Amino acid sequence: MVPEITIEGLRAMGEGAGLRLSDEELQRLLPGINRAKKQAAELREIIATATEPATTFDAQQRAGK
Repeated sequence: MVPEITIEGLRAMGEGAGLRLSDEELQRLLPGINRAKKQAAELREIIATATEPATTFDAQQRAGK
């Protein structure tokens, strides 16, 4: 299970990024942040494999660089 982010943790992350968010803004953001964190963990479990993929995507190669 993925530990949830708290208001205090979210505030610290925001301040680290140079954001000053009010308690009201943090409360509105928190459910979506925790939902996204949980979904990212679920996706990692689904796509995690012991073998590397047969091919990889290289954006610079596709752009002709």
